[in-house]
This record gives sequence, C-alpha cells and structure tokens, in this order.
Amino acid sequence: MKGKSEMDINSEKIQQIVQQVLSEMGGAAPKAAAPKASGPIPKTSRAAMLTKLEHYDIKEFPIPELGDDDILVKVEGCGVCGTDAHEFKRDPFGLIPVVLGHEGTGEIVKMGKNVKKDSAGKDLNVGDKVVTCMIFKDNPDITMYDLNKQNVGGADVYGLIPDDEIHLNGWFADYMVIRKGSSVFNVSDLDLDSRILIEPCAVLIHAVERAKTTGILRFNSRVAVQGCGPIGLICIAILRTMGIENITAIDGEEKRLAFAKEMGATATVNFKDYKGIEALTDAVNASFGGYLADFAFQCTGSPVAHANIYKFIRSGGGLCELGFFINGGDATINPHFDICSKEITTVGSWVYTLRDYATTFDFLKRAKGIGLPMSKLITHRYKLEEINEAHVTNLKMEGLKVAIINE
Repeated sequence: MKGKSEMDINSEKIQQIVQQVLSEMGGAAPKAAAPKASGPIPKTSRAAMLTKLEHYDIKEFPIPELGDDDILVKVEGCGVCGTDAHEFKRDPFGLIPVVLGHEGTGEIVKMGKNVKKDSAGKDLNVGDKVVTCMIFKDNPDITMYDLNKQNVGGADVYGLIPDDEIHLNGWFADYMVIRKGSSVFNVSDLDLDSRILIEPCAVLIHAVERAKTTGILRFNSRVAVQGCGPIGLICIAILRTMGIENITAIDGEEKRLAFAKEMGATATVNFKDYKGIEALTDAVNASFGGYLADFAFQCTGSPVAHANIYKFIRSGGGLCELGFFINGGDATINPHFDICSKEITTVGSWVYTLRDYATTFDFLKRAKGIGLPMSKLITHRYKLEEINEAHVTNLKMEGLKVAIINE
C-alpha cells in the first residue's frame, strides 16, 4: 500500500483547519481549561474593621469552614465609596463595629459543592474573578431569573451588613465569604481596575436607563451633566459610549472639568466663574450654541445645584436626579416655572437592578474599546493597612476614586 502523497496530507490539513474554523463560528470551540487559584489558603484573614468613628483597626479572623453553597474569595481590590465615607465619618446606619467595602472584586479560591454557576448562568470555577451585587434573602421580587424587577436599594450588600460570627463580610479584607442566596458574577474577562469600577458604573447605567424611559434622551440630544465627581464623570462616559455627541459638563473644579473632556464632554462650564443663576444659565446656553439642554443629569447631591438645574433645561426637556444617595436636605424650586410651565419630565434614580449590573460589564468593555480613560478615575491606591489614610484622602476630595489594593 502506497503512503499518502504530500498533496493528500496538505489537503487533509486544510480540511481540518476549515472544520475547526466552522466549529468555532458555530460556538462549538473547544472549552478552555478552568483557571486555577494561586497559592495555598491561610487559616486566618486580615480585615479592616471600623471600630469607632474615623478609625479602622486591622484585625485577624479565622477563615471559617465553607458551607455547600458558599464561596471563599481572595480579595484583590475595593473602591472607597461615598457611602463608606459617610459611615466612617458619622455611622448613619449604626453598623459599627463593621467590615466595610462594597466596590470589591477578587478571585475564587474555594467553593462549596453546590456552587456551579453565577447569577447570570455563567460557569464558576476556582480561579475565576468575581464581583458581588446583593444578598437575596427571602424577597420574592428579587430573583436570579427576573433580573430587572426591582431596585436593589433595600437589599443587603456585602460591606454594609452588621458584624457576625463570620466577620469576613466586606471587601476591605484579605478574604471574603460569599454565602448562599448572594448574587455573584464571573467577570474574569475584565481587568482589575474595571472590576473595581463596576459598582459605581452600575449606578450610572441605571440612571441612564431611567432617563431613557422618558423618551427624550436620544443620539442628538443636548445633555448637561451637573457635577464631575466620579458619578458625573462616569455618567459622561456612558453617554459617550451611547453615541451622544453634545455633552456639557458643569462643575467648580478645573481639573475635574478637564477630565470630563477626556471622558467625552464637548464643552465645560465652571460655575465659579459666574455670579448668579442667570449668568450661569447663559453660559450653559452658550455651550450648546444658544440652546438649552434637552436633558440633564444632576449628580452632585447639593440642594442648591438641584434648584439650579431646571434653569438649564428647555421646555419639554427631561431631568434625571441621582445625586441624593442620602438625605442632603431640602431644595427650593418654583413648581410652576421649573416644572409645570416647561413640562419637564423628571425621573429619580437610586442604586441599580441586577440587570443593570450585568449591563455594566459590556459598558466597561465598550468604554475601553473607544479609548475612554476609565482607569484614570482611580487616582489613589492604598494598601489595606493604610485604610485610615485612604479614607482621610477620600474625605478631603483630593482625587476621584480612592481604592484599596491587595498585593
């Protein structure tokens, strides 16, 4: 029997390559090996516990035995949120002593035998990178199978739950225990900075989705964004990824306004340059070429800013108010001139739904794809043992997003 000719062999190779390409196009590509966790698991974990106002202690707690539905995560990083700052300064939720940190992410190092998939149906394995959103408890309106039903603002969140016998309940730690009934998402395809920004970005995804329900926010809308802290800057980035071209950022800090342009704003207005609301309104008007905004996002949490923003919006325009995550006081408006006679459509926005959380992952990929400098939002990085200094920096508003990074 004669052997195969070189032509026959090459033909077979070509057929194999074609079959492989067709298989991959049909979604049947060979499954990649599951990632593996790095390093042994210690018996104890450090955690930064807020033990009194404006003071964390680094404590050591035993890592508990996992239940069949639990996950042990090695923390890689966590952002410092404005909510953490309020708790650090005033303990408005009465949580002390508590391990805070809810903008966190890390790597699965151990799982209970019942854990197979994340809250979106994606496989979970040891070595995967994850984030959490909320703890379901017994609320029938919040399920993994109806991700868009309810705002999660009233649910429990890791980093904002009372201390208990496990202790490792927040992301300001070396390890955290994710328990049965919790939402968890596999985000292994995102880098660390993106994963740290998921939670605050989800707040803005929700706000923009709320704004879209008005039917006013469109590609060609003139949009004003008031407040260029992390929330306002992320708002601008999301609008830019949607294709909105005409965005004016309003703030009192030139550095933040300059960054707003990097994130996609086409014009900026420094309110400190103008005396009185009429002059400020004229400046916003001029930024849109002589027109008022079709839509506005109020991102400051300042009652004065809320009162002013109606003046920037055209008749028949829209407003999304998302700045008041806590009670910031009453705002004085004139309902006739500010709302009724202009027929302003207003929506409020607070926190997010699970659907918004999942949408955020795609937003972050899109933002990176069009070159928005999302990682530059994280301006300060501290070690866990430097957490008191990190919170002081955050309170001084010396940067944008402060993060705790575990090495």
